[in-house]
Amino acid sequence: MTSPKGPTLTVVPGAKSDNEKSDSAPSGVRTLQPSGWPKPKGYANGMTADGRIVVTGGVIGWDVEEKLQPDFIGQVRQALQNIKDILAEGGAKPEHLVRLTWYVVDIEEYMGSLKELGKAYREIFGAHYPAMALVQVVRLVERAARVEIEATAVVPR
Repeated sequence: MTSPKGPTLTVVPGAKSDNEKSDSAPSGVRTLQPSGWPKPKGYANGMTADGRIVVTGGVIGWDVEEKLQPDFIGQVRQALQNIKDILAEGGAKPEHLVRLTWYVVDIEEYMGSLKELGKAYREIFGAHYPAMALVQVVRLVERAARVEIEATAVVPR
């Protein structure tokens, strides 16, 4: 019998950052970290979960009066808060997030704001980092929007 080639997969139950308490991970949500891969910073390579799915549409950084925040970080902060509010409406919390897809109109603006982005993210979602993708687009439906984020959460059974 031969050994399989390629990396093996390690399932890390309730994987947490160094700043996160051990009892705060929801049951049924696990980070997927292939053996030998470097640990990602600020996101997960993959997630697995068992439970009820809560999905948002594309969420932008406007308030309840549909006024966009004037700057990129302000829009990110508001979009994340909007996602947190939508999750709560569906009985979910940020720690139930398994995927975020970010659409930005200027990837250089995103890359140049990583420190501020991380601070805003942790203030709203804590130190839970789901699988994430970042995509640069030509524009968003709302012309003045700089970022749009889709979220998927799984609430444990």
